[in-house]
Amino acid sequence: MKTSGSLVSDSTLAIDKKAQSQLKQMKNIDIIIGIPSYNNAKSIGRVIKAAELGLAKYFPQHKGLIFISEGGDVEETRNAVDVLSDKRYFESAFIARPKLQTEILVTKYQGLSGKGTALKAIFEAARLLRTKAGCMLDADLRSISPEWIELLISPVILKGFGFVAPYYSRYKYDGTITNMIAYPVTWSLYGRRVRQPIGGDFGFSIELVESLLKKDVWQTDIARFGIDIWMTTVAICENLKICQSFLGAKIHDEKDPGKDLSPMFKQVVGTILGLMEIYQEKWIKVKGSRPTAIFGFESEISPKPIHVDMHNLIGKFKEGELKYKAIWEKVLETENYQKLLEVGKLDDSHFELPVELWIKSLFDFAVAYKKQTEELDAKEIIEALVPIYYAMTASFVSKTQNLDCHQAEEIITQQCSVFEKLKPYLVNRWTSNG
Repeated sequence: MKTSGSLVSDSTLAIDKKAQSQLKQMKNIDIIIGIPSYNNAKSIGRVIKAAELGLAKYFPQHKGLIFISEGGDVEETRNAVDVLSDKRYFESAFIARPKLQTEILVTKYQGLSGKGTALKAIFEAARLLRTKAGCMLDADLRSISPEWIELLISPVILKGFGFVAPYYSRYKYDGTITNMIAYPVTWSLYGRRVRQPIGGDFGFSIELVESLLKKDVWQTDIARFGIDIWMTTVAICENLKICQSFLGAKIHDEKDPGKDLSPMFKQVVGTILGLMEIYQEKWIKVKGSRPTAIFGFESEISPKPIHVDMHNLIGKFKEGELKYKAIWEKVLETENYQKLLEVGKLDDSHFELPVELWIKSLFDFAVAYKKQTEELDAKEIIEALVPIYYAMTASFVSKTQNLDCHQAEEIITQQCSVFEKLKPYLVNRWTSNG
């Protein structure tokens, strides 16, 4: 029989005393499936079904726990769980009910509101139970299948991996923050090609859990907004074995990057730039990059198209130029600033932000974020970068609008290689005293 892990004082925990007591009564939980939720009662049933079926089909000899960490109406979520009590979906899926019945626990996390605290509660439960492995699933997934459980858990249990990142098939304009920033920055700075470094669905080992819970970030914005990129970066920088698993298409509500993503941009990019300072001793020494192993069968899938209003993106860039021109002049190297103003003079039909200019501008902003002054704080720096991101996204849409998703992916890969090529520019600016 496994012994339970220890926890720190109740005042710092994300799981309350009642949930702790319930967890302590559970014996020999091998696998934990965490579902961070915020009023997702309408969609969470599908995710729970897939998790239960996946555990029964692929891990029948392991006892599992589905831990739902709710930030909203916990009673609504409990009602959604109660609806599933007859378990008839096992018969319709031709999967035998497991001898070791999966436990399901719904609890309201406590502490700073945000996804990070929801995940912290799940990690605390994993540590308390000393699970062998775990995975995290978004509560609003529409494309999940039982196979996801195998793909996220098996690399940990069978191959000893510490972190399993998702590898999705996505439409060419889905995930522009990932494509333009998170993916190429992870590739070029930390030397690992992880295609979805801010994916919400991932597998993890107890070793990663222990490492994450020791970090002094849980009362910061990372716990609210930047949790996914933070975990990926920690896993890479602390030398855990990492891999990717192909999960097929990820279907979720479509978002036009010019209309919905500005808040997410500020949250994710702020975390990325903050992590650059934390791990500067590591990434400055990294030369080149290497691929990350992918498990699963990479089938050809056509994701749902997303419409992007390119003219709106260009308009927001030009509006941003008027608003943030003074900040751009302070942040950007003179040559980059002048070139950016030239881009602003282009009409929509010929609009293009050169990739090298985008990368150097982003690196200039990273340096400014590191050297924040009373005149220029973190919030202003990130806000002034948003219009340039819009310009890069518009340029990418213009370049790829007649290409299929596979061809557009090749363009993204080429851009990542340019990021890697220009890394010395960043290192020189980062380490200079000027």
